[in-house]
Amino acid sequence: MTEPCVYIVDDDEAVRDSLALLLNFRGLRSRTFASAEAFLAAWQPDWRGCLLLDLRMAGMDGLALQQALAERACELPIVFLTGHGDIAHARAALKRGAVDFLEKPYAEQALLDAIGEALTRDRARHEAATRASQVRARMARLSERERQVLELVVAGKPNRDIAALLDISPRTVEVFKARMMEKMQARSLPELVRMHLEAQD
Repeated sequence: MTEPCVYIVDDDEAVRDSLALLLNFRGLRSRTFASAEAFLAAWQPDWRGCLLLDLRMAGMDGLALQQALAERACELPIVFLTGHGDIAHARAALKRGAVDFLEKPYAEQALLDAIGEALTRDRARHEAATRASQVRARMARLSERERQVLELVVAGKPNRDIAALLDISPRTVEVFKARMMEKMQARSLPELVRMHLEAQD
């Protein structure tokens, strides 16, 4: 897994250099691209961080890159920068999930705040994906019967109903439930339900 990075996509070299300098001064890693096409060609699914994206560029523009990344299931949060902002473009970008839409010349603190929010979103998404992966790995270790008990417990069924549905005794349900809770590393039924929901994401 790569370290979080701010990916700067802007066709103005001076803008790219000044942004990279600002981020470096603030202790943030960055990588620059002169076009949307160059970023798309280099992009890897395990990249983490956020995207600082110019709206209007020669060739593919920022909104088109946002759409192309969405089609590739890229979830890097995006902060748009533009010297030609308008309400329609801002609405389109934000509706598609952009963190912010800032006009050049940008206020340094506003930019840093937007990047901070984008990196926070990426970190939360990464942590949620990691938890879901861990839960799915635990579920994979369950026996077929333990998985059946899990599904019924999460559905809110009491032991007596689970026993009737699976044609086993309530005592046997308790045994399977205890094993299932241990394998899932769940300390309570609410935690088990939360885990099950996370695994579905």
